[in-house]
Amino acid sequence: MKIMDFLNKDAIIIDLKSTDKKSAIIELVETLKNTKKVKKTDEIINVIWEREKLGSTGIGQGVAIPHGKTDVLHEQIGVLGISHKGIEFNSLDGEPVHIIFLLVGPVEVAGQHLKALSKISRLFKDKFLRQAIKNATAVEEVLKIIQEEATY
Repeated sequence: MKIMDFLNKDAIIIDLKSTDKKSAIIELVETLKNTKKVKKTDEIINVIWEREKLGSTGIGQGVAIPHGKTDVLHEQIGVLGISHKGIEFNSLDGEPVHIIFLLVGPVEVAGQHLKALSKISRLFKDKFLRQAIKNATAVEEVLKIIQEEATY
């Protein structure tokens, strides 16, 4: 499994408009409609928000990975958003979040969901990659960065 298996160019936002956690999650989930794999977003927003209530998915170093599982999907799907201003996400390190990778998948494939989360987490451990994505000005640039780094 590679990150590009569940992320495509229609699910990348170069400049998130949202200024807070909840609106960022809504903006990201609404973007999933562009992938043609999601029609209704209310259930997905609720699943992600309920998971967020258990504890922030802001993992630190300017990154958040909100995630959840639902029975309205049949495959893993992700969306990547970049906020140049930063969003208060109640992160572990208290810093604002600039990169949000939202992942949602079907309930019945919990193992795949954990593998996908692990891949995303490993990808964003590299500070140079985080900075390159944060500085990207085009979707194609973000795709190239991820494709070059996510060969594992």
